[in-house]
Formats: sequence, structure tokens, C-alpha cells
Amino acid sequence: MGFFQWLQGGPKAAVQSADGGRIVTARDIEEAIRTANTGTNAGVSVTPHSAMQVSAVYACVRIISGAVANLPLHVKRRVSDKVREDAADTALWTVLRRKPNGWQTPSQFRRQMQAQILLRGNAYAIIAWSRNRVVSVVPLDPDRMEVKQADSGEIQYTYTRRNGSRIGLPPREVFHLVGMTLDGVTGVSPITFARETIGLSMAQERHGSTTFKNSARPSMVLQHPAKIGSEGVEFLRASLENYRSGGESEGKALILEEGMEARPLSMTAEDAQWIESRKFSRSDIAMFFGVPPHMIGDTEKSTSWGSGIEQQSIGFVTYTLEDHLTAWEETINRDLVADDDSEIYARFNRAALVRGDMKTRWESYVKGLQWGVMSPDEVRALEDLNPREDGEGGQYYDPPNTAGGDNGDSNEPEEPTAS
Repeated sequence: MGFFQWLQGGPKAAVQSADGGRIVTARDIEEAIRTANTGTNAGVSVTPHSAMQVSAVYACVRIISGAVANLPLHVKRRVSDKVREDAADTALWTVLRRKPNGWQTPSQFRRQMQAQILLRGNAYAIIAWSRNRVVSVVPLDPDRMEVKQADSGEIQYTYTRRNGSRIGLPPREVFHLVGMTLDGVTGVSPITFARETIGLSMAQERHGSTTFKNSARPSMVLQHPAKIGSEGVEFLRASLENYRSGGESEGKALILEEGMEARPLSMTAEDAQWIESRKFSRSDIAMFFGVPPHMIGDTEKSTSWGSGIEQQSIGFVTYTLEDHLTAWEETINRDLVADDDSEIYARFNRAALVRGDMKTRWESYVKGLQWGVMSPDEVRALEDLNPREDGEGGQYYDPPNTAGGDNGDSNEPEEPTAS
């Protein structure tokens, strides 16, 4: 039996009813048990899967997991207290930068793991070691993992395979990313605490769909000055159905006879309150995930996080994304770096967050060159360009004015001397 067959525990168990109805798998039974206590006051069951059907939840998960997946993740080596170099010769570099397992790319792996953190509070992957080096990381279903802390302080992992059998995994073989935690061992999901808000949004969405499906809210009323018989009603109904069917009638005016008038119906107070409550739910969900409302399409209150949308974006990077990036870096250094490789560490390139803003990116390059922090070749490397052909791209320019040079006025033009 192969490694993945051993992990999954063989084929799924399935039970079919005697009348030849739908096959009920063990996965269906497991899902039913999980959702037994996920009801809300709005009468809607909220699970990580159903929550993703809410546009605000999907947008928040997509934005955060996409940012973590797309940021370059570097594996570095400490050569000395002041010198760092790329550790491209290590197995960890290959796993994190090229191929985490047999079927995923690095961005796919990070996106899946980050989405699990946001929806379930935890993300797990089994680590395959060879000669004290990590050779692959395989994601695990977080709903099948049980985590306990023994009296000795050691963390114990128990994984339930698809056939129902349970296996114990030593901490050395588990890559465990933890979201916000209350016990220091396992993370809690925003879905758990935002269940009522998400359930309300789902109930509102269902109410709106049902309303439009059943045409329970007419847009206009037709008023006749006299009384029309049943034959006239049927003729009028047929005419309206033909008018609303589209096709050649699309965009044409409705012709009314016998003094009949069409009066539009304005939005009722209930309709206005329903729309406003949906906006509130959307902003509330964004707050649970720490995403600025404008990033999920809610621009009505664009100054709630700062003086404008730009400040909101900066706040998202500082207070939300930085939290997730730090968790990834520290967990990689703890779980994937061997004890004899203590000089190896992982770090995200946060400067890549401004890749889409060319003006800001190049302004930062200019300042780095001006103050001697970066050399031209280092700037070119960040833009995926080769070093300068003249060989002078490795020099650092002296900072202007009083920060460097022979004297504080080195950049000032010299006074002309009399001949």
C-alpha cells in the first residue's frame, strides 16, 4: 500500500438504501454530524463551505489567501551577523520555492493552507523527512485532525483517515499553522464567532432570491377607470406576457387602451431596510476578517480605517496581512528547519506588495539609491534584470548633503575663482 493510500485508509465506505436510492458515503455522514450544531438564530446552518457562498466571506478569503500565496517567499542563510545569502542549495528552498509535493505549486499550497486558517482556524500538512531534510509537505484535512496538549506540554496529533481509523502523528511530522488562538494550541476561525452575522447574510440572500423568483414585489400597477371583464383581463395578461418576454418587444413602449394608467411603485420601508441591513452585514463580515470594506466592493464608508482608501490599504498590510506572514515565517522556522540548520530561515519579500504600483516602487528605488542603501544591480535584480554590462552596477552612491561625503556641502556647486 502506498503512502497516500495508507494515509487515506483505503476506499470510502458507502451505504445504499434498499430501494436503490442515492448512495450515502461516509463523507456525507461525517458532514451531517459536523453541521449538526452550526445553526443560527436566522435559521441557516453556517459551515466553512456554506459560508464561502456569501460574497463578502469569499472576497475576504480570496484576498488574504491570494496575498500570502503570491508574495515571494525567500529561504535565507545567515553567513554572519550582518551578511545574508540565498539558500538555494537547500532541500527546504526546493520545497518552498519549487515543489512542495507531487501535484501542487508553491502558490497553490500556500493558498490552500491560508484558506484553511481563515475558514477553520488551523492548517495542517504532513512532513516527509529524508536524511534530516524536508522533501515534501502534504496538506491534511483540518476537520479530521485532533490536537491535544499532554500534561508534559507535548502536543499530540491524531488524524482520522477516511475509513474511520485513527493514527497518531508525532509533532516532528506535522506542519501546523495556527490562527488566532485562545488556548495556545489550536486556532479559532472567524466563522465560529461570525456565524450569526454570516447566517443573517445568507438568510437575507435567500429572502431576496425568493422574492424575485416569485415576483412578490411588483414594479408597477395598472389602473383602469372602469371595470373590465374576465375576457379583458385575460387579453391584458396575454399582452403583458408577450411584452415582458423580450425579443422584438425589448425596449419598446407599453401601449395602454381605454384610459388605463400605469403607476410605478416606490420602494417600501421594508425594502430599504433590507438593503441597508445587507450593507451592514457585508461591512461586519469584512471587520471579522480584518479586510478594509473597499477591498470587497463596499466603498460607501471609505474613510472608516483612515483618511482615505490609500490609508485603508496600508492598514490592511500592517495590521492584517503582517499577522499572517509572521505566522508563516515562524512556523516554517519551527517545523521545517532541521536543528542542525539553525542558520536557515524563511522570510517573505514584503516589498513585492507594491509591484502593482509602479510609481511607488520606483520612488522607493530612487531613495534607496540616493541614500546608498541599494546599488543599481540590486535594483535591477528586483526587477528581474541582469547586472549592468559595464560592471559598475555594484557601487553604492554617497548619501547627499550632511549624511556622507567629504564635507556637508559636497553637492553644492563651487564658487568660481578669479583668474
